[in-house]
Amino acid sequence: MSDDRCELLCIDFDHAESLRGALPPVDEIARRAERLRALADPTRLRIAHALHVGDELCVCDLAWIVGSSQGLVSHHLRQLRAAGLVDSRRNGKLVMYRLNPAAHQVLDAAVGTVAEGDPA
Repeated sequence: MSDDRCELLCIDFDHAESLRGALPPVDEIARRAERLRALADPTRLRIAHALHVGDELCVCDLAWIVGSSQGLVSHHLRQLRAAGLVDSRRNGKLVMYRLNPAAHQVLDAAVGTVAEGDPA
């Protein structure tokens, strides 16, 4: 067999249908995929790591931590916010960013070792 297809069509209908019915709706899958895509960029993943362990940080701090310009970090934070992973609040002249609870779960699920402090 040279490809990844079955040579014989034999569906276990009851099992397959129960699994199919257990899948989340298409719009929920799309939302989850968007969150994972947002974390697929190395800079955004570094920012998410920093927010995961640093709780709440401003752009200045994040730029220093990840070694990128404030403009680039701001750009990536907008993308993380658009994906529903980051929340922000104004504190005087600063804008503070933090991962929302869903983002902590996504990051833990996607990377697995973040909560344990593994830098990888």
